[in-house]
Amino acid sequence: MLLPWEYGVRNLARRPVRTALTLVALSTVVMLVFVVVGFIRGLERSLAESGDREVVLVYSVNSEENIENSSIAARTPTLLTASLDGTVERFGVIHVSPEMYLGTRVSTGQGEGGLGLVRGVTQTAPLVRRSVQLIEGNWPGEGEVMAGRLAAAKLGSQDAALAIGNRITMEGQDWTISGRFVAGGAAYESELWCRLSDLQIATQRQDLSLVAMLMSPGRSPAEASLFCKERTDLELRAIRETDYYASLQQHYKPVRLLAWFVVLLVSGAGVFAGLNMMYGAIAGRTHEIATLQAIGYRRRAILISLIQEGVLLAAAGSLLSGAIAITVLNGMAVRFTMGAFTIRIDSTAILIGCGVGLLLGVLGALPPALKAVRESVAIGLKAV
Repeated sequence: MLLPWEYGVRNLARRPVRTALTLVALSTVVMLVFVVVGFIRGLERSLAESGDREVVLVYSVNSEENIENSSIAARTPTLLTASLDGTVERFGVIHVSPEMYLGTRVSTGQGEGGLGLVRGVTQTAPLVRRSVQLIEGNWPGEGEVMAGRLAAAKLGSQDAALAIGNRITMEGQDWTISGRFVAGGAAYESELWCRLSDLQIATQRQDLSLVAMLMSPGRSPAEASLFCKERTDLELRAIRETDYYASLQQHYKPVRLLAWFVVLLVSGAGVFAGLNMMYGAIAGRTHEIATLQAIGYRRRAILISLIQEGVLLAAAGSLLSGAIAITVLNGMAVRFTMGAFTIRIDSTAILIGCGVGLLLGVLGALPPALKAVRESVAIGLKAV
């Protein structure tokens, strides 16, 4: 025969201070798990949402995965369009976007700033970067830039610092914010976009970083790769944009593994904290446990009741942490080397966080509960 369900619930209410402290400790551990898992899920989503399967990137073969270090000749877009016929062309406009991409120091008018990512583009960029949507203001004109949704987070500034009409300083020149854009969670959202010619003048460079081409449906990026191999003098490489960001996934794999290791460490610390709290909670109940055995309750029933108390506390802590994570952490911007992304508390993060919380409740309560029920009834009845 098992103990009534209400017995374990009432026991938690009989010791409000100890129960509250245990609940706070468990909630803190689960919250840390939510933060780390949300970080991992946000990074993975940002890289997964970036890229277009029909877009091919052409950049310097010497830059490897870092396009910021790429430098190609300004005539490269003309050579590509003249040699390849698989690029989309509508109303006489070829969907090719020559771009300059670099990291540079950006200062806002509020005295804030940091290392920002700047992309110089032309009027054909929206035809190729189809996920980019202007949500406020206008496309940048001369001496203007438009800011991505997470550009302020990348700079370590407030969103108000990049409001339309405000001025920023980069490459020794002042620029005016003309608009703001989103890109469906892609990496572009942490960038500042300006006119290619303006950026070339500011940096005193006439080269490009890359050329992005929108290929016609059914056309393979192998055509661009073949061109790059034939023109060895240009030292170019071509890769599908989704494959490029997939390579970045592999590049950041050690970071993700380290984050999962942190989850394990935090969970292990939580188990030991739970053990400590439950040992303290059960140590003072020796007389109660012995009395329950004396009146006929089996050790298994008492063990299940003690574990029930731990699971109830862990479930409450998991729900509390989950509610805070969804309302406060979800969507919070995080700076990273590749730009910025948002913490994502999705169904996977909720499942992992709450699963860890419930596991802490079971593992934290089981050893002290086993130790308590194994004590002799006669010795337990004599305990004060």
